[in-house]
Amino acid sequence: MEYISVKEAADAWGITARMVLYHCTNDRIEGSRKISNVWLIPKDAARPEDGRKRNGRKFSAAKVKGVKE
Repeated sequence: MEYISVKEAADAWGITARMVLYHCTNDRIEGSRKISNVWLIPKDAARPEDGRKRNGRKFSAAKVKGVKE
């Protein structure tokens, strides 16, 4: 099985490396493994779903900050 790094997965999925690490530590990426201090992600792994949604709507930065739209 071929593996990619956290940085490579972040670039491929269009998210930050920190979000990839978050998904790895919470077992949201099937087949990811931590060897020593390095996460290895299967090359064919699917991007995990973004769970930051409420009632089917995405967060709005303006609503979070209290700015009126």
